[in-house]
Amino acid sequence: MTKIATARRSRSITTEEVLLILCHSVTEVLGNAGNDQVNYSPMVQKINKTCLRPDIGCFVLFDGGFSGLLIINFTAESAMEIYRKYMLSMGMPENELSQFHTADEVGNVMGEIMNQIVGDFTNKVRHQLKTSITQSQPKMMAMNKQVQISVNTTLDQPQSRRVTFDTESNNI
Repeated sequence: MTKIATARRSRSITTEEVLLILCHSVTEVLGNAGNDQVNYSPMVQKINKTCLRPDIGCFVLFDGGFSGLLIINFTAESAMEIYRKYMLSMGMPENELSQFHTADEVGNVMGEIMNQIVGDFTNKVRHQLKTSITQSQPKMMAMNKQVQISVNTTLDQPQSRRVTFDTESNNI
């Protein structure tokens, strides 16, 4: 094996690089779901705690090559924009769409989209990082108060990051 291959192979993958893989999964899946103009901020914030926030939040647990908790929060406006574009791209007539982010159908569709994002992410992790992770079923819920979530496990060096996405209509 050459020195370059050995050096390349021994390089550590950072949390930010894993987050970037996730960001690509989010934008690709939402793009395929009729939301072409979803972008993420290049600014990554290091945070101390993770929370489900109003109006719609979703969480997924990961385990395997690395362990983690993924939380994605949507404002009512961003959830409705994503839901609407997804359903219209699937051929649903506009007059049959739910009007409120609290509707079960909106939560179900957002949960399905989240499931696709997580599936794409785990597939990318398997191919790009050469490791395997499993995940729990995404849990999506509408809420009006912030809920803090933590994983009851011992992690050597727990790390939390936040990145912001925006939609075509500038909803965050």
